[in-house]
Amino acid sequence: MPNTPLPHDHGQPFEHSLDRMPSVSEFQIAADIFKQLGDGSRIRIFWLLCHCEECVINLSSMVDMSSPAVSHHLRQLKSAGLITSRRDGKEVYYRAAGTERAQLLHRVIEQLIEIACPTETQDRR
Repeated sequence: MPNTPLPHDHGQPFEHSLDRMPSVSEFQIAADIFKQLGDGSRIRIFWLLCHCEECVINLSSMVDMSSPAVSHHLRQLKSAGLITSRRDGKEVYYRAAGTERAQLLHRVIEQLIEIACPTETQDRR
């Protein structure tokens, strides 16, 4: 935002530093990540992939969904940069991306629903 005077200057320091506000496209990155939170099944699949690497067939069984439905969620998660895949022969395996964004989303999910990573739960025993 250009450094133009606001219609009402309330004397707040933030009002004078709007020229450093991120652009709409930068905020869109966050909005795209938050879209992934709009479906409980997708969050569940992402959470699983934070703890293991799996193929579509096994994920389908784990979340009791059809393979096409799981594949749909995987495509969305992958396009958001939250998961990665690797091919081994005919099989494709998915896991959470090793990015700071993916790790942050993982922690947020666990905080919001007050659960712990399976390895953390085992470590506490």
